[in-house]
Amino acid sequence: MKKHIVVVGGGFAGINFIKSIAKYNDFIITLIDRNNYHFFPPLIYQVATAFIEPSHISYPFRKLFSEYNNVHYHMGSFIKINTELQLIETDNGNLAYDHVIFALGTETNFFGLDNVQKCALPMKTIQEALYIKDHLLLNLEKASRNEDEKKAERLQNIVIAGGGPTGVELAGMIAEMGAYVAEKEYPEIELNLSHLYLVDALPTLLAPMSDVAKKTSYENLKKLGVNILLNVSVKDYVDGNVILSDGKKIKTETLIWTSGVIGREVAGMPENCIGKGRRLLVDEYNRVLSFKNIWALGDLCLQLTDKKYPKGHPQVAQVAIQQAKLAAENFKNLQKQKALRPFVYKDKGSMAIISKYKAVVDLPKFSYTGFFAWLTWLFIHIIPLTGFRNRVRLAMEWFRLFITNNPSIRMIMQSQKKRSENIN
Repeated sequence: MKKHIVVVGGGFAGINFIKSIAKYNDFIITLIDRNNYHFFPPLIYQVATAFIEPSHISYPFRKLFSEYNNVHYHMGSFIKINTELQLIETDNGNLAYDHVIFALGTETNFFGLDNVQKCALPMKTIQEALYIKDHLLLNLEKASRNEDEKKAERLQNIVIAGGGPTGVELAGMIAEMGAYVAEKEYPEIELNLSHLYLVDALPTLLAPMSDVAKKTSYENLKKLGVNILLNVSVKDYVDGNVILSDGKKIKTETLIWTSGVIGREVAGMPENCIGKGRRLLVDEYNRVLSFKNIWALGDLCLQLTDKKYPKGHPQVAQVAIQQAKLAAENFKNLQKQKALRPFVYKDKGSMAIISKYKAVVDLPKFSYTGFFAWLTWLFIHIIPLTGFRNRVRLAMEWFRLFITNNPSIRMIMQSQKKRSENIN
């Protein structure tokens, strides 16, 4: 009988595993995901800033796998695993498995800050990005008719917590949005009351990247008017005030949280399988420790066997993609009773866009910045998009937007309920 592989999570790891093994008919694969689409997380901040449509970076699972008779999709949220009965429980029923692959990724880590968790705006999903977009636009509308200077300043101030690639790219995009859009379309607003803050507890921005990238990002964001606060962290968010670790308070209605992630909880797994950051501990083949038929890929797994990464791999897309492709090969090896191949990460570099025509690119042997780095960033972020139509649409939209500096999707469409009610 064909082995049934259940893949929990349709991110980079889950999708690349299925695409790599789907033509191998010895397996039946079922993908579980609460959304019926795959999306491209590196560009989600452009959805949050009204720069591109969600459809540009999303693709339905059923359409993606429609040509494979052995691939099925189960819409549902993972609840827990029963390792004895080999069952995956979801809110839409249970699925039996021969092998299960956890590729659930991560969720926002608020580090135990209750008020921040209740009131700050995370940006991990399409729904959260759309909420941020509407929140920013709604605050501009409120500020445009507000005659109280203190209230107007609170509405116009924005604080971004986290100086990694997401925080840097988001800060650059919001700064440019203010320069190109707010000044033209909101003449009632006194822009001198608007301040954008980028806060990070580390001494530099883009900490994992090269010194060239750190320096370039800092200098360019400063030129855009971003207030960069380093060696300081957000400690609380009370009554519209962001409270920093040095005692400073910033009045704002907008705290965007990009400061950290934690592995999604996999209920039902033994505690000895869970490592730092709530990640599942795996062996060199990405099998969860103590199990032969439970695997974990991507951001959710913690692999300590790679000599170059004794503390675990970085939680980036390339790790997930490479692990997924190797796992697919190893499943074929299992069927053929061949030896499994251990995972060794090949670092292809990292990059971040700062603003229009400015980006930083770190390759394994050298780094570069400026216009060519910006073109590289555009190319690298179009190629992995799912679907040829999405690639063409996004390329054309980027071409139009970078020429006109005028995104046209600034409509407030979502219901302005509390975030906990509006975002699943």
